[in-house]
Amino acid sequence: MVIRKILLFGFLLMGITSLSAQLGTISGVVKDQKVGVDFATIYIKELDKGANTEHGGNFKFEKVPFGTYQLSISFIGYEQVDTTVTVSGTNPTATLTINLASKLMVFDEVVVTGTKTFKRQTKSAVIVNVVDGKTLDNVQACNLSEGLRFQPGLRVETDCQTCNYTQLRMNGLAGGYAQILINGRPIFSPLTGLYGMEQLPTNMIDRLEVIRGGGSSLYGSSAVGGTVNVITKVPKNNGFEVNQTFQKINQTTDDILTSLNGTIMSPSKKIGIAVFMNNRKRGLYDHNQDNFSELPSLKNFSLGSTLFYLPSETQKLEVSFSRMYEYRYGGEMKDVPPHETAQSEERTHKVYMGNLDYQINFNQDRTSFIAYLAGQYTDRQHYTGIFPDTEEEILNHLANPPYGTSLSTTYQGGFQLNHSVDQFLKGKNVFTFGGEYVVDDTYDEIEAYRYLIDQKTQDLGLFLQSDWEILPSLNLLSGVRIDQHNLVENLVVSPRASILYKLKENTQFRLSYGTGFRAPQAFDTDLHIAFAGGGISRVMLALDLKPENSQSFSASINYDKPTEEYVAGFTLEAFHTQLKDAFNLTPIGTDQFGELFEKRNAQNATVQGVTLELRANYNRQVQVEGGYTLQTSTYEKPVTYIEGLEAIKAFTRTPNQYGFANLTITPGRHWNANINYVYTGSMILPHFSGAPNQTLDEYVHSESFSEVNVKLGYKLPLNKLKSNIELYAGIKNILNAYQDDFDIGKYRDSNFIYGPSLPRTLFFGVKWIYL
Repeated sequence: MVIRKILLFGFLLMGITSLSAQLGTISGVVKDQKVGVDFATIYIKELDKGANTEHGGNFKFEKVPFGTYQLSISFIGYEQVDTTVTVSGTNPTATLTINLASKLMVFDEVVVTGTKTFKRQTKSAVIVNVVDGKTLDNVQACNLSEGLRFQPGLRVETDCQTCNYTQLRMNGLAGGYAQILINGRPIFSPLTGLYGMEQLPTNMIDRLEVIRGGGSSLYGSSAVGGTVNVITKVPKNNGFEVNQTFQKINQTTDDILTSLNGTIMSPSKKIGIAVFMNNRKRGLYDHNQDNFSELPSLKNFSLGSTLFYLPSETQKLEVSFSRMYEYRYGGEMKDVPPHETAQSEERTHKVYMGNLDYQINFNQDRTSFIAYLAGQYTDRQHYTGIFPDTEEEILNHLANPPYGTSLSTTYQGGFQLNHSVDQFLKGKNVFTFGGEYVVDDTYDEIEAYRYLIDQKTQDLGLFLQSDWEILPSLNLLSGVRIDQHNLVENLVVSPRASILYKLKENTQFRLSYGTGFRAPQAFDTDLHIAFAGGGISRVMLALDLKPENSQSFSASINYDKPTEEYVAGFTLEAFHTQLKDAFNLTPIGTDQFGELFEKRNAQNATVQGVTLELRANYNRQVQVEGGYTLQTSTYEKPVTYIEGLEAIKAFTRTPNQYGFANLTITPGRHWNANINYVYTGSMILPHFSGAPNQTLDEYVHSESFSEVNVKLGYKLPLNKLKSNIELYAGIKNILNAYQDDFDIGKYRDSNFIYGPSLPRTLFFGVKWIYL
């Protein structure tokens, strides 16, 4: 009996040992050349299990049953690697070394803006274009405004000769129709919209995600023309970068920029912080030698940080904060207080922005819950004025100069719940439900002009979305958003639907429909006081102003052909947007200070056209991309832009043709070069009289213009110091295609400006990167 028990125990022990021997491990390291890649994603298909690499690019899966597995290794900016590994009795501890190849041109980035969930571009039913930090560096973009010029369907314009504020036009629609998000949050207030695109330095930006067309079903009011999501840099590994740039504008004006970026990660990779700093100083530039500037002087200083903390494998807390200071002055080039100049604008901005995000994943990562808070506060002290001519007016002006105060507060709180259903009528569906509350409080006053905008908007929105992969080749994205806006009488219901059909692996067809609205509130251009007609012009909101509604349709085909040495492709998109009760600025006369305009509901309008995007990459050494748009933008009936002149149907300041091209050459590890091109076709511009060179009110048809820019860089490795030194130089606007018919003197029409943002500008710099 005893012997039998001993034998039985022995067999049991052997069985347990045998079972335990059926489990092994898969481990390894993911590298970019010799450097480990942190936070790369490793996914095991058969186990439906994934993980991120830790410090040095290391990863490990324990208690893996014996068998053969397919692994997918991916990271933003790199080619995905698919490999097979076997865990067996002869190889119980499988060890891998994965070398990722950097993508010079990324066709299949992971994006979030189209669906509010992470998804690859080729699998998104909504076209999402990406501008990464490398592209911003290649084109020598100093701020967000300069970086957005290199996207199809987008055009950045300068709208004031004195202060140089910029607007983004998307699919032909003006700045108020485009919504700019910071990390997915709509905290870019109307006041920030005036100068904010120039105040956001590119060294705080990780990438830009751009959606053309209506997106209000996800993001609320104003996302009619499109959405730009500015995603700031987050900690990835330890290191820092110092960059010093010197620019010389048309051989006369200095523009000096200094930037710093740094990242610190804990050994466990559970805590990280990224910081940035940017400082800029630019002098005044006078192009037509009338002693009034065409480029204002700038003093900018920005500082911010992003911190994340991972309490567990399923939780993430992220906090970001930034402070931006800007002093801007344009007008008569005279060293006296602004109100003693013949004509000038002075702006001092203090901008604070921040957000707090918390995410938890559960149900084996099939469900995630996100809660967030975000806010922005702007304090602007400003002056806009013309020194009068008569003695009585001079005394009144000096006693009560037109200085003003602007205060803007925007904050948002919300939540989002995502749930993935693997078997939804045989397909996979990701449901998204959320709600948010957005408040925007804007106060802008110039007591001397009896000018006041004091407006508080509140928007409570709920959204529901279904992202249904009906078949591997067919995806249906549908959703609806319901908004209760305090300036709109009824609930606003905004549905949205997009269909994606994938033909094989390289071709995608998309059809999209979306609705949107703009509340009857003050937008960025309404807060800008311009010089026109010998005085200053102001915008007032009509008392009976109704919301503006839109319907957008688009259809596109996207094709990419990859081989071992090259990849090439194109996107052809047709778009049609119908505006109902479209807003229009109507001249209503003058007072003792100048022109008055009232924002009214004009009538319906149509914006439609086609955009072609081309791209190619050869052997990761030559990359070219470009876009070209043909469009029309018209009201159903003629509208009046200048009192006394014939009404016209066409949108002003809106060219029917525009495009860009961008060529990057990287022949080896040391040299890199970039040549880029921006084209703008003819457009109609209102031109008010008042300046000595402009005695009549008229419409002007501008000439088309082209802007060519070039940059050359050389990278010097300092292996012993684990760092690189990069030297670079180039020329912006080589052909000096700058506007040559500016108004002169203090009575100029400051809105009559349409050309490139800079004349010919030489630049050179040095960058130190510690890896």
